[in-house]
Amino acid sequence: MKSTNTHETDTYSKEDVTTQALTNAKQLLAAGQIDKAIAKVSSVFENYPDHVEGLYILAVCYRYSSRFSDSVATLKRLISTRPQYARAYQELGHIRLQSNERGEAGKSYERAVQLNPALLASWNRLQSLYQQTGKADLAAQAAKQIAYLSVLPKELLTATSLFHEGAFPKAESLCRAFMRQNPQHLEGMRLLANIGIKMHVLRDAEYLLETCLAAKPDFVAARYDYVHVLHKRQKYEAAFEQAKKMVQEEPGNPKFLLAFATANMSLAHFDAALDIYDQLLADDPENADLHLLRGHLMRAVGKQSEAVSSYRSACQFRPSAGGAYWSLANLKTYKFEDEEIAQMQTSEAQAATPLSDRYHLCFSLGQAFEEKGNFEKAFDYFKRGNALKKGELNFNIDKVLSEFASQKQVCTAEFFKQRREFGHQASDPIFIVGLPRAGSTLLEQILASHPQIEGTLELPNVMALAAQLAGRQKVGAPAHYPGILSELTAEQVREFGENYIASTHVHRTDRPFFTDKMPNNFVHIGLISLMLPNAKIIDARRDPVACCFSGFKQLFAEGQQFSYDLSDIGKYYKGYTDLMEYWDQVLPDKILRVQYEDVIDDIELQVKRILDFCGLPFDSRCVDFHKTKRTVRTASSEQVRQPLFKTGLDYWKNFDPYLGDLKDALTATD
Repeated sequence: MKSTNTHETDTYSKEDVTTQALTNAKQLLAAGQIDKAIAKVSSVFENYPDHVEGLYILAVCYRYSSRFSDSVATLKRLISTRPQYARAYQELGHIRLQSNERGEAGKSYERAVQLNPALLASWNRLQSLYQQTGKADLAAQAAKQIAYLSVLPKELLTATSLFHEGAFPKAESLCRAFMRQNPQHLEGMRLLANIGIKMHVLRDAEYLLETCLAAKPDFVAARYDYVHVLHKRQKYEAAFEQAKKMVQEEPGNPKFLLAFATANMSLAHFDAALDIYDQLLADDPENADLHLLRGHLMRAVGKQSEAVSSYRSACQFRPSAGGAYWSLANLKTYKFEDEEIAQMQTSEAQAATPLSDRYHLCFSLGQAFEEKGNFEKAFDYFKRGNALKKGELNFNIDKVLSEFASQKQVCTAEFFKQRREFGHQASDPIFIVGLPRAGSTLLEQILASHPQIEGTLELPNVMALAAQLAGRQKVGAPAHYPGILSELTAEQVREFGENYIASTHVHRTDRPFFTDKMPNNFVHIGLISLMLPNAKIIDARRDPVACCFSGFKQLFAEGQQFSYDLSDIGKYYKGYTDLMEYWDQVLPDKILRVQYEDVIDDIELQVKRILDFCGLPFDSRCVDFHKTKRTVRTASSEQVRQPLFKTGLDYWKNFDPYLGDLKDALTATD
C-alpha cells in the first residue's frame, strides 16, 4: 500500500514519478511549450541521471528550440549510455540536416536504420539525400523500405520498432493485441514469430511461420525467417530444403545464399558452404562478415592457419569487428601483435562501436593481456566485457536455483520407482553433462575416437522438450515443468524417448552409440532417465574455482547466462553440485563422475573406466584422441586437437587476487 504522505516522492514510487514526468514533458513538447517541457524532463535526472528516454526527450526539446549544441551534447551522453539506441542517431541526423551538414546527417540516418530498420523518418530523409547525391541504387532501396513500412498498420509499425529496440515484451503485447482483431494478418504473424525467436519460444515461432507460408507460399520474408527458426531448432534437413528453395527462386540473392551456406554447414556439407562463401567474396572481397564466416568453417574442419587468415582479413576490413578478434582469441593458440591490441583498445573505447563488438573486444583484450602476463589488466577487460554482456541479459540466479530445487521436489526416489517400466529402451545416447569449461569437449573427443561412438554436438533436444512441457505462462505463475512429469502416461514418456532418438538421427552415421554434450542437461536428468532409462550419463567435473573462472573468461555464443558475473557463477556451481548429489541419491549408479584433473593425471586409467561404464571394449584410439579427425565447434576445438598437458591446471591462480566474489559464493553457507 502506498504511503499517505503529502510529498509526491513519498506518495508514489520513483518509477511512478518518472513515468508521469516523461508523459507530461511529451505533452508540453507537443503543445509547443518547450521551456516547460525541458524543466519537466530535467526533473527525471534527479533520480536517474542517465535515463535513456529522458535524455532523448531533452535532446528533442533542445532541437525544437534551436539549441543544437546542447542537443548534440545530450545525444552524445545518451549514446555513451546506450550505444544501440537508434532514435538517438535519427535525432542526430535531424540536427545535422537542419545545420546543413548533409554528409554527416546521412551517416547518422544510416546508423539509425542499421540499428532499427523500422524508423520511417530516417528512411524518408535517406531517400532524399541519396537522390540529391546521385546514389540511385541506394535511393531505390530506401524507397522499397519506405513502401513496406508505409503500408504497415500503425500498431505493427510501432511493435516492429519496439522489436528492433529490444523491447520484446512490449512488442509482443502490442502485436498480440493487434492480432486479436486481425487474426489472419500475415505480417503480424511474421512479427510475432520473430519476437518468439528472440524470446526463445521457437516452437510457436515455427508454427506461425508455417501458417504464413501455407497461406502465401511466395511470402519470401517469412520463408527466410522459417529457415532461421528451423536452424535454431536444429531441424537441419528441413532448413536445408527451405534454403535451397529460396536460392532456386532467386539464385543471385546474397542473403539467401548465406542462409544456404549455413544450412550446408549444419549438415557437414563443408565444400558446398565454402564454394558459396568464396563466390560471395569474389563479388564483395572486403566484406568482413563473409571472411568471419569463412573462418568459422575453416576452424570447424581443423584448418587453423586458413581460419586465422580469414579472421585477420575480417579485422582488416572492419577494424572494430569484435567477433573476428574474439574468434582469434578463442582459438586459445593465437598470439596478438601489439598493433592488433592497440587497434582493439581504440575500437573498444569508441562510443559508436556497437555493444556486441565492444564486449567481444573486451574478452579478446583480456586474453591478449593474459598472454602477456599482465593479469591485472587482463582481469579488468574480462570484468568489463562480462558487465557489458550481462547488461543486455535478463538473468536472475535465484530463479534458476529455484528451478533446481523444483527438480528435487518432483523427481523423488519413489517417483522413479513407480515409473521403472516407463520410457524407450534404446541405449544409444551417452549424455555428457556438467558446467561449460569443465572438460566435456575432451570427454566427447575421447569417446568419439572409439569406433562404436558418434560424436555429435551440444544437442538442444532435451532442453527443447523441457521448454515444451513448461509451456507459456504468465509472469509469477507456477511453472508447469517439472511438476507435469508426474502427470505423463507411460505411452507419452515412451514417445518422448522415441522422438529423441529419431530427431537426433540427422547427426549420426551407422555407429551404434552417440554423445549428446549439452552441459545444461544436468538439470533434466530426471526427464532423461524417465524417457531413456538405458542411456548413459557422464558428469564432467573440474576444480570449482578453475571451472568457474574459465567460464567467466569465456564469451559463449549463446546461453550460459550465469557465467557473466563471478558471484552468479559461484552460486550456479554450488547449485549444480548440490543437484548432482541429489541425482546420485535417487538414481544410484546412473551417473559416472569424471574429474578433469584425473584425466590429465592418468588418461589411460580414466579411458578404461569410462568405456567400462559405457559397456564398450578398450580402444587405444581413445587415449590418442587428439589424432582423431572430426568437426568440433565448441570453444575447446583447438585444445582437443593437441595432447594433454598439466601446465594449465592451476593457471587461474594468476588471477587469485581478483576472485573474492567467486570464492565467497562458492564457500557461502545456505
